[in-house]
Amino acid sequence: MGTSTISTSRLFSASCIALIVTAMTFAIRAGIMSELSVEFNLTDTQLGWINALALFGFPVATILGGFLYNLMGAKKMLYIAFFGHLLGLILTITANGYVTLLISSFLVGFANGCVEAACNPLIADIYHKNKTTMLNKFHVWFPGGIVIGALLSKFMTDFNMSWQMQIGVMLVPTAIYGFMIFGQKFPETANTETSTTANFKALLNPIFIFMLFCMTLTATTELGTSGWVDRILGNAGADPMLILAMITGLMAVGRYFAGPVIHALNPVGVLLASAIVSSFALYLMSSATGYMVYVSAILFAVGVMYFWPTMIGYVSEYHEKTGALGMSIIGGFGMLGVGWWSPIIGGWIDKGRETALSSGLTGEAAELAAGQSALANIAIFPIILVGCFFVLYLITKKQAMSVPVSAEASS
Repeated sequence: MGTSTISTSRLFSASCIALIVTAMTFAIRAGIMSELSVEFNLTDTQLGWINALALFGFPVATILGGFLYNLMGAKKMLYIAFFGHLLGLILTITANGYVTLLISSFLVGFANGCVEAACNPLIADIYHKNKTTMLNKFHVWFPGGIVIGALLSKFMTDFNMSWQMQIGVMLVPTAIYGFMIFGQKFPETANTETSTTANFKALLNPIFIFMLFCMTLTATTELGTSGWVDRILGNAGADPMLILAMITGLMAVGRYFAGPVIHALNPVGVLLASAIVSSFALYLMSSATGYMVYVSAILFAVGVMYFWPTMIGYVSEYHEKTGALGMSIIGGFGMLGVGWWSPIIGGWIDKGRETALSSGLTGEAAELAAGQSALANIAIFPIILVGCFFVLYLITKKQAMSVPVSAEASS
């Protein structure tokens, strides 16, 4: 297939819009948590399981998608994503209870995972001479999409629009990226290792396995906080949706200009610095009220903005033989970690509320104490990462001294 008949810019734009849909599902779900709790009489633990099903759907899709990418290619994977988004969103709008919400959330999460499984290797392949920069520009649209979703959710909530209407608005960008991919020619994979056997052998590298563990913690630090922003910060004297929009807006800007930062510190240095800043930010946020919530949120954004794309970029640069499978699995483990911890975070909020009520606090004061106690627990994750990435720094420094760094790895 000749590349002259392929519009790589259209495929990249369609990928970005698909990622915007993925991000909007996350942001708008975070914004309607309280409404779902009231309408369906759900506890925070049940809300956590609804979140978990969406997050578990993501790694199921990415891990399977990593294998299927070699067989099906990006085109069919994006078709699956489109129909998954369409069906999942419609089922969410028409949900009549807890079980329906669980099923629809899983479908949306599965579609989100298909977007990640298809687009990361597609972009790395078609922009193989500039893949780190383009992957970062692609991942701009996850925080960018969260900004869009958070502001829409706030606007629609302020005007008393139902949560069903907030879910329904996501059908618009879904239709747009569907229109952009159907009937388009996709390039054949030419610059990515497509041998599943070779991919699997490369996955057994101890450092790659170590990075899978780290990915569960980096993702939970970022998304485990952002996904509960309404419940955690709703009574801290700051608007939770504006906080979410501010955090993700800063993340989008930071990712767009990530190149100079990564070249100055190298990927491992960026990850270590991110873990340190995130630890301090969450500690500060766990006791902040009023304007200090905004200050701590800015620090939090700086801390987590490079986590996700730098982890995937590290794999694409330093573990190239893992191919699409490696990029898909590392992303899948990230969401798997967030999904695993989401109901636990919900349980922390429930337990924190019980403790606050038993100590004599009531109403908003009890809710504030519950959210702050949950944040203090989440802060443990980046603290662990400081140690992990320091170990990784020592390992990569030792390897750099004994083995020449490839031109691709040092680019």
